[in-house]
Parts: sequence; C-alpha cells; structure tokens
Amino acid sequence: MDLQFLGTSSGVPTKARNVSATAVIEASGKSWYLVDCGEGTQHQLLHTPLSMRDLRGIFITHVHGDHCYGLPGLLASAGMSGRSEPLELIMPLALHEWLRLSLAVSQTYLPFELHLLAVETLQDWRSAQVAVTTVELSHRVPSYGFVFTEINPEPRLDTERLQADGIPRGPLWGDLAHGRQVEHEGRVLDTLTYLKASRAARRIVVCGDNDSPALLAEVAKGADVLVHEATFTEPVLQRSQSNFGHSTAAAVAQFAEAAGVPNLVLTHFSARYQDNPQRSPSIDDVRQEALAHYSGQLTLARDLQRYHLGKDGLLAAV
Repeated sequence: MDLQFLGTSSGVPTKARNVSATAVIEASGKSWYLVDCGEGTQHQLLHTPLSMRDLRGIFITHVHGDHCYGLPGLLASAGMSGRSEPLELIMPLALHEWLRLSLAVSQTYLPFELHLLAVETLQDWRSAQVAVTTVELSHRVPSYGFVFTEINPEPRLDTERLQADGIPRGPLWGDLAHGRQVEHEGRVLDTLTYLKASRAARRIVVCGDNDSPALLAEVAKGADVLVHEATFTEPVLQRSQSNFGHSTAAAVAQFAEAAGVPNLVLTHFSARYQDNPQRSPSIDDVRQEALAHYSGQLTLARDLQRYHLGKDGLLAAV
C-alpha cells in the first residue's frame, strides 16, 4: 500500500502546503481512497497520476472546513472527467445536507450515483481489496480516524483445499485464480473460497484532528503505519496556552513509541512552521521534537510526496 499526501497544512494553506487530504493507494497502485478533502484538493490531484475514475471511496474525518471544503468542486470535476461508477462518501451526518445543498444551488449534475454514509454509525466498510473501520478521537468537534486493512493480499490458489474438495486441475483452477466464479458438478464455486493471502495484511491508520493519541491504543496494535496530526511543538503550545483540540509532535511520538508502531507519519502542521530551518519556528523543530521520543521510522509528510510501504515493513518516499 502507498500513501500520497495532497495537503499537509492545518487550518489554512501556505505557499508550500495545501490543507488536509491524503490518498491511500492499494498495493496494485491503481485503486485508491481519499481521506479528507480540503479546499484545493482537486488542484493537487492534477500533479499526481491518481484518477478520479479509480477512486473507490471518500472518508471525511470531521466537519471543519480545512478537511471538507474541497468536496463540491472535486465531485463536480469527477463528473466532468467521465466518472460513471457509483461513489460512496463516508462523512459526519451534519455535512450531508450541506453537500446536497452545495450541489443543488450550483446546479451541479453528477453522472454517477453518490451514496452518503454517516461516519458516526459506520461499522465495517469494504471494497474488494480493503476493509475500513473507524476510531473515535478527541477534538473540538467529533472527529474520527480510519483504519485501512488489506483483504486477502496477493491471493494465491489454496491448492490443498481444491484437492480436498475434488476440484480437478486445469481450466477450473485457472478461472478461480483469475477471480472468476465457475460451475463444477452442479454447484457454483466462489473464487474467494479457494484463494488465500500469500502475505500478512497491511494496516494503515489515518487520523483526523485529535488531542488524545492514547485513544488509538487498540487500533495501533499491529498497525504498520500511523498517520497523525502534529499541529504544534511543545514550546509553541506553552506560549499559546491552548491546544485547540490538537496534538504536539512530542505527544504523538511518545504514544507511537509506547505502542510499538513501526512507521509514524506526522502531518497537519501549523502554518507558522517554515520550511527554511534557518527561520524559527521551522518544520525541523517538529522533526527534532518527535525524534527525541520516537525510535521508529519517522516521516514528516510533504505535499504531493508519495510513500511506499515496502516488504521490509518500512515506509519510504518514492
């Protein structure tokens, strides 16, 4: 699985960073999922190979505008680009009527079905390749994280089961290997019954705004990657005297270290953090604060950068 960050700034964009949006990309490199859709997300997509036709689902973590204001434009452009497949959009119930009204008053016609699902009641969402569950977080408004888990990764034929069930070698095995249902001796054989994963499923947790990383204790167990906001560093937080419902790099790093998460990705940085390390505060302050508490693979997300979770279990820029 890959991650590509379309926006890594908090609250407002900067010249180098757009507001929140993250693409989770299947191992095949084609189908993908969008977590949050801040204003300008569709512009960011123009700088990537990601296609709106291959988008399998949109997930919005909470109602704040830097996480959802890009939705009407993105959906309109998806329709104009020729998308015809239905699209499911999982987001807070409070945003459903807002989105419907935005599309209606702008007379935006979508040539595909848009299915709106409430994140508050989501139990287990699935595509053919990925299962998604939620975790409730702590912010000024209700906020959620999404846990992406591969389904049956890199499947191969379960030859022992095929032989035990008396399925003869030959074309039937080939059809099942290619995901096609077949009929044998009057019964239909489901391909999923005879395919099994050839490696362990990967799990990526992508969080919305959250001031209490400890809420992730259960979903962090066995997770390969944790993507979490680090809006502030401790010195900035002490001066402001309020976290505004956000986390510091130190707090997230301490949690990830204790939880044994092998890959930690920090994002959603306050616009005050400059890219130039000679200016203060700088994004390097965030890195150094996190490194003081975390010994795993640390990544500070960059806009438009794509990261690949390799066979060695480490996330690396590609």
